[in-house]
Amino acid sequence: MSRSAIRRYLERHRRAGDALALGAGLATPLAFAPYGLAPVAPMALAMLFLCWLGASPGRALWRGWLFGAGVFGAGVSWILHSFLIVHVALPVALFLTAGLVGLLAFYPGLVGYLVRRFASGPSDVALVVAFPGAWALMEWTRGWLLTGFPWLELGYSQVDWPLGGWFAVLGVHGVTLLAAQSAGALAFAAVSAGRRRWLALALPLVLWTAGSALDAVTWTRPAGAPLRVALVQGNIPQDRKWLPEMREPTLVRYLSLSRRHADADLVVWPETALPALFQDVEALADALDREFSAADRALLLGVPWLDAERGLQFNSLVLLGSEHGLYHKRHLVPFGEYLPLRPLLLPLTRMLRVPSPDFSRGPVTPLLSVAGHPIAPTICYEVAFPAEVAAALPEAELLVTVSNDAWFGASIGPHQHLEIARARAKETGRYLARATNTGISALISPAGEVLAQSPQFEVDVLDVEIVPMEGATPYVRAGNLVAVGSACVLLLAAIAFGNRRRREVRDES
Repeated sequence: MSRSAIRRYLERHRRAGDALALGAGLATPLAFAPYGLAPVAPMALAMLFLCWLGASPGRALWRGWLFGAGVFGAGVSWILHSFLIVHVALPVALFLTAGLVGLLAFYPGLVGYLVRRFASGPSDVALVVAFPGAWALMEWTRGWLLTGFPWLELGYSQVDWPLGGWFAVLGVHGVTLLAAQSAGALAFAAVSAGRRRWLALALPLVLWTAGSALDAVTWTRPAGAPLRVALVQGNIPQDRKWLPEMREPTLVRYLSLSRRHADADLVVWPETALPALFQDVEALADALDREFSAADRALLLGVPWLDAERGLQFNSLVLLGSEHGLYHKRHLVPFGEYLPLRPLLLPLTRMLRVPSPDFSRGPVTPLLSVAGHPIAPTICYEVAFPAEVAAALPEAELLVTVSNDAWFGASIGPHQHLEIARARAKETGRYLARATNTGISALISPAGEVLAQSPQFEVDVLDVEIVPMEGATPYVRAGNLVAVGSACVLLLAAIAFGNRRRREVRDES
């Protein structure tokens, strides 16, 4: 089939175009961890762009939705496991998971509709300018609208690919934009011939070559001697974790593992490692504080915290021993930790017999500190929000994140979560220490490389050295301004060009 025939075929055979959009979406998660087939992402998006090229706005919406249904249906199906683990009936769990997938699929659907409606133009402008700009803005919006769900943003798939060098400069949204432009260039090459085709292929070549060069740049520098850190992975099954009879065995396990690493400056226990409210185990906490203080060591532990005076409960980190501090999780998981639109949705959750979470959002607090080095803590989902992590920089000299990915079982979810954490390390030029309940605990370098990791579903302790870092990457200094601003400029230019072309057509007629 000739290149020009591709477009004609997709315009004439609507169902084939629909099937191609769905298939491209289903293939996209292969670009992310644990599969790591990074080139699949721009190739799959290029197929979607081709499906949009000659489609009506309504058809573009449908094909965008099909693409999104494929991406999220295959890529975040692990959410089903978290419903089942709290004994939600299977039909209800399937309904809720399908509802989330269907809702997320509307994001790419709206991109297709809006671009075809307001930024129609020649194929080069549509594919290389309009579609990539709109796609990047959509992914950025998905990261904050209704508190955000930034999972499977295109840029994350490029951590180990040449475009990964742009993380420290533009952040994940900038990498998404460049990956989308690469996709547009590939699509344009598919429908062009001769010199125009080779010019189109030159764009991704330039972007990837520049990314490889940037990956070799060191943006930050050591801020002192290495710290010895022990990341404790207790491997407590989620379906037994909160049983009263499990409290003592859990504490015995974590204490035993921690005491084997007496030379660690900092011991990190995962999210909600203590299966009780902090206020219910204050005597134990006092004993831990004395033990770690006497050894001049610090313990950072995850535990729910009750503010009895205000009647609020937080998902928290408590620092004990040689240093003291408290951090309450600020970015909560919708439906997992709090119920949005509570007056409206609470009756529905009761009818479906779905547990109703009730954590509160924590306030802004000073950074934690160990041995004089400021630490930026995050809990679970928070590491997926680049601007919030970067807000602690350049003051923070290392990043520590804790999680409990036992909620997602032996799925691809924990691997995707680790990949997101790797992006934060590259963006900030900091080491990132990750402690989880069932894995994957890891130490990540400022270059995003996993230096050490624990096997999943095994009791383990990672005893690692972490170098505090100072300085700021370009992304830390500028945030999302460059990436989002560039995407806006591209989209506005495409709209202006499309409007001019329509006026010229009207004048000629």
